[in-house]
Formats: sequence, structure tokens, C-alpha cells
Amino acid sequence: MIVRPAHLNDLDTLLAFEQGVITAERPYDVTLGEDPITYYDIRELILSPQAELLVAEINNRLAGCGYAKIKQAKPNRRHRFYAYLGFMYVIPEFRGKGINQAILTGLMQWVRQQGIQEIRLEVYVENASAIRAYAKAGFRPLVQEMRLNLSSDDGSH
Repeated sequence: MIVRPAHLNDLDTLLAFEQGVITAERPYDVTLGEDPITYYDIRELILSPQAELLVAEINNRLAGCGYAKIKQAKPNRRHRFYAYLGFMYVIPEFRGKGINQAILTGLMQWVRQQGIQEIRLEVYVENASAIRAYAKAGFRPLVQEMRLNLSSDDGSH
């Protein structure tokens, strides 16, 4: 396995990975719009000096990805900047082979090199496997976002 920064020629595969993330997360989020939707500006993530989009490659085939992006913290935080992690995805046939952990390790290394000490991410509370994977890497829960929809047309209770 090779973990490397994404290139623009990876864009088509990464767009397919993005749809894989959306498909996986759709059962957890009744607020997502109808397909087709997107989450990320993948081109910007590849080109931005404030972000690192890594891919895992096995036998010349992309198997997974994830990014870290430097963001300014709220004024009430101890840290001025933090890294936000997102787009963590491994194609189904390569899951359980340590790819997610390898990408996380690479992203954490990049974040340290940027002089950033705080890393944050969001995960759906019902996504137990993702929560376990992040906990294994040392992440701990901090805040749980809650919602209330005052109309009854979004499919939630």
C-alpha cells in the first residue's frame, strides 16, 4: 500500500468515492437532499496549501482517501487553528486492511508538520463502525449536534 497526496488525475475516482461516502451516510441523515448531491470541492482540496488530500493506492488502484484542512478556531478556543478531517473513505473490497488507519496516520503527520495540535472531525452518532475506528486512533467525543424539524415532511420523527 502507498499513501500519497492526491493528484488532479485522481479526480474521477475521487468523485466516485464521494458518492460512496454519500451513499454510506444517507441512512444516518434524513436532511440530505435528493441525488445528485456533493459534499466536497475535491479539486480545491487537491490544490489548496491549507489542505492535504491523501489517497491510498494498492496495486496501482485507489483504495481510499481522506483529507485534513486547516481552519481558524472560534475566538473562545485555546488554539487559534485546528485541522478538520473529512472524506474518509475506503472502497468496500479493501475495508478491514488498515487503510483508514494508514490515511489517518499520514494526515496526522501532515497536521503536525503544519504546527497544528488540534484535530476535529464529525461522525454520525449512529455510525458505530466509524466511531470505533476514530476512537482506535485516539479521537474522543466532544459535542453531539441535535436537531428538530418543525415540519413533518422530512421523514424524521
